[in-house]
Amino acid sequence: MQIGIVSTGLYIPSHSMTAEEISLASGVSLQVVKEKMGITKKPIPGPDDHTVQMGIWAAKDALDRGHVDPKSIDCVIYIGEEHKEYPLWTAAIKTQEEIGALHAWGFDIALRCGTTILALKLAQSLMLADDSIDTVLLAGGYRNGDFIDYTNERTRFMFNLGAGGGAMILKKNHGHNILLESDIMTDGSFSEDVVVPVGGTKMPLTNEVLSSGSYRLDVTDPEGMKKRLEQKSMQNFLKVIRHSLSKSGYTEQDISYVAMLHMKKSAHDYVLNELGLTEDQSIYLHEYGHIGQMDQIISLQLAQQQGKLQKGDIVVLVSAGIGYAWGATTIKWGSE
Repeated sequence: MQIGIVSTGLYIPSHSMTAEEISLASGVSLQVVKEKMGITKKPIPGPDDHTVQMGIWAAKDALDRGHVDPKSIDCVIYIGEEHKEYPLWTAAIKTQEEIGALHAWGFDIALRCGTTILALKLAQSLMLADDSIDTVLLAGGYRNGDFIDYTNERTRFMFNLGAGGGAMILKKNHGHNILLESDIMTDGSFSEDVVVPVGGTKMPLTNEVLSSGSYRLDVTDPEGMKKRLEQKSMQNFLKVIRHSLSKSGYTEQDISYVAMLHMKKSAHDYVLNELGLTEDQSIYLHEYGHIGQMDQIISLQLAQQQGKLQKGDIVVLVSAGIGYAWGATTIKWGSE
């Protein structure tokens, strides 16, 4: 039994923050922002661009692009961020209602920027295990840039955080864009390195913490985290790609396209070089920044629009998420 990708959908806000504006807000030179961080601009939310709402708009785009009747959807999985319209809320159920998926049930999952890869693995397993699930919608939004303080050098590697929504529709026995195998790794030694330190049960929100600005993202041990990540991050990034390919019956020599998250340009180029790929076999998201777990969907849809994907191509989606998690999924593109 095969699971195929019917369509993808996106919502990108019309508002943006330029490299010049990031440089001015942070004090980081424009050259570093553009060349090292790899950002020319990034979308930021407008007044109506709420997290779940952006996912709903992306879901409607995927339904339109795939000519899918929302009543045919059996399950909705919310893949967006926990930072959303309300702090305690099941977003999948709201999405189900807004798109008219009257016969579906839904739930939320989270693995930071690795959530889309996790959702693909989970949806595939659900569909193979349950005869009643034929069509699944993955959808969500992201605007964690709200938590960035551009004067905090400890969070400099997150100055690329943008905003947007992404969606993907999967269907059982759909003979196009076949979902193969995924691989996921997590390392809990990083679990408390990057946090919003207040607002939880350890330190509830008070007037004092709000006025201090400590409700934003921070890094508890920047030097220690950097050293540990340098030893593991790129190795694990490549490892999940190779494991996903191996489980699918392929090797890195078979890759036609890699849909990667946005990261600094040198890291992006390093991955391509290690896999023996050219710049044309990926898209560097310098005009989008890092829209969390939506990056793979953005890259995949841009690749379709630019004619980079051909029948029979082996495509790998890959990401890494704070926590730390690494994940990759292999897809055989086009009709079977």
